[in-house]
Amino acid sequence: MSPTDKKRNMTDDYIDLGALFSVFLRKWWLFAVCGIAGGLIMLGITLTLITPLYKSSSMLYVLSKTTSITSVTDLTLASELTADYAIIAKSHPVLDGAIEQVSEESGIELTRNQVSAMISVSNQASRILVITATSDDPELAALIANAVAERTMEQMAEITKTDPPTMVEKAEVAARRSSPNRKRNTLKGILAGIALAGLYQTIRFLINDNIKTEEDIEKYLELPTLACIPENTKKLSRKQKQRKKKQK
Repeated sequence: MSPTDKKRNMTDDYIDLGALFSVFLRKWWLFAVCGIAGGLIMLGITLTLITPLYKSSSMLYVLSKTTSITSVTDLTLASELTADYAIIAKSHPVLDGAIEQVSEESGIELTRNQVSAMISVSNQASRILVITATSDDPELAALIANAVAERTMEQMAEITKTDPPTMVEKAEVAARRSSPNRKRNTLKGILAGIALAGLYQTIRFLINDNIKTEEDIEKYLELPTLACIPENTKKLSRKQKQRKKKQK
């Protein structure tokens, strides 16, 4: 096996992490530029291409006003029924009723699929149902959340043949958007830029099979180093160049 073949085989076996890290340190400016560029690109995309969304939530207390909260049976039953009520909140009768209410109050015509995609129902504190609407229009989000909550109360009362649950909190128009998050997206862009710079430098390091140090000569060519001539990287000034010419 020739020294060159040995060199290639040994290079493929492992990566000199110390040398790679030193390359990263020398190219710190590249990481900085790529990080800043990635952050600016993601910020620009967030501001111009991603539609801002707003969320509004209304809360229902599953127990009705006439239910005795001192009864353990009532509390246990209410906790178990909360999951059922979450399904009822997205049922067709509730959605259709909410669509009709939104149309009457705002004149906006929506489909069942559109409202279903905007609505999410979660269970908090066991007996509290949170109905959240998400839309690019903050006023529409609040309107849909309240409409679905009111229709859910009516549907629950009709199904259980009891008083409707209690409205804990009505949805309000959101003052701030819920997404996209500018800071988080910008940070993701910065990290992506740094990662790409690191990948680029790593690939360049791996495909570069030049011998650069005395250790490389002994490692890959298995030859001892007799002498080392340092590279003169200092640039001569004009006066120094003229003096050298006169001396010659």
